[in-house]
Amino acid sequence: MQQKIVIIGGPGTGKSSVLNELIDRGYFCMPEISREVTLMAKKKGIDQLFLTEPLLFSNLLLEGREKQFLEAHKKDSDLVFFDRGIPDVHAYLDFLKTDYPDNFIKKSNQYQYQHVFMLPPWKDIYISDNERYESFEQAVEIDLYLKKAYQEIGYTIITVPTGTVKERTNFILESLKSEL
Repeated sequence: MQQKIVIIGGPGTGKSSVLNELIDRGYFCMPEISREVTLMAKKKGIDQLFLTEPLLFSNLLLEGREKQFLEAHKKDSDLVFFDRGIPDVHAYLDFLKTDYPDNFIKKSNQYQYQHVFMLPPWKDIYISDNERYESFEQAVEIDLYLKKAYQEIGYTIITVPTGTVKERTNFILESLKSEL
């Protein structure tokens, strides 16, 4: 049976670096799509779609993440890693104190991951860039909303300790070996 593993964490916690390491080691990974949505909006003249129209942005993310989840079934891979998951969408809306339709929670319950790994906020590696507008303090707050969203659905979150990208990746893979 295929195992779907989601790697979560606030902005700037090293998720993309760990996922790139997993790809380098031959694992199949579904990329983060929020940057793609943000860049498409910028091409249309909307500088920060997430801030100006958070519900529209989140609907686009929800559609994209649902599509990724369904595409994963077609992959001939025992393990599929996801850079963020469906519950991230409503966690961010909760962070912004934005109301959203019930289908956000329904989708989070409908599409289940087998394992959730969280990379906690880590000031030493946090970097702001053109698509990441949050301060480190906001990243810490987002982390709390992410934990809450996943735990309310019933997930057990495995926290990945700080360390090099290789050490963090090894931790995830070793944890999975003990679970499988």
